[in-house]
Amino acid sequence: MAGLAESGSNPDIDLLYDINGLAKDAPHWFDRVMEFVGEYGLPVAMVLLVLGCWWSVRRKGGEDAPASVAALVWAPLAASVALLANVPIRGFVERPRPFMTHQGLDVLISGKTDYSFVSDHATITMAMGVGLFVAHRRFGLAGIGLALLEGFCRIYMGVHYPTDVIGGFALGTAVALLLSPLAMALLTPLARAVDRSPRAGVLIRARGGAGSGRDSLLPGREAAAGAEERDLAA
Repeated sequence: MAGLAESGSNPDIDLLYDINGLAKDAPHWFDRVMEFVGEYGLPVAMVLLVLGCWWSVRRKGGEDAPASVAALVWAPLAASVALLANVPIRGFVERPRPFMTHQGLDVLISGKTDYSFVSDHATITMAMGVGLFVAHRRFGLAGIGLALLEGFCRIYMGVHYPTDVIGGFALGTAVALLLSPLAMALLTPLARAVDRSPRAGVLIRARGGAGSGRDSLLPGREAAAGAEERDLAA
């Protein structure tokens, strides 16, 4: 391809042309699917995955339910913090989109005029994937897989360099992991307080869930039930 000749020995640009070149050989309908998946589909799928994990943790219940739900709350919060952290990074690096400085790219989505490094989509999805991994290994691996696919889609669409995506993965991972201890220290007591609530407690564990003693005996009635059993025994 002509773009490869212009790119010299830069592996970042070479890989950009190689991956984006797949779009030129693909059917038009497939490019439209990749455009939707890369722009909207995978972020929505990540949110649904977090909700699915919350539903699973809530149904299972147990003593660890508040901590698990707190970790799940941290996943989207980590994505928000990482996105905010990316604002000064973009302003400092000021890297133009690849299609603005390189010819021959097949750009699947228009209107992208902001800076390229680092990728917001890669940052958000990886932060959520790693945050989800902290809460639940199986769901977390699925989330990280979705984040990797999101990164591929951004390069395929011609709107990001591979290093934009790698930088987004690094930023999202760093925020989700490094701030996780502080986030859990703040969110876990809050989740436990919600768990003790007769009404809002269903957000932490389902009624009748495993390990949920209050599902069979409402708060305040356990002592009365014990006294009644002792009276019967007498």
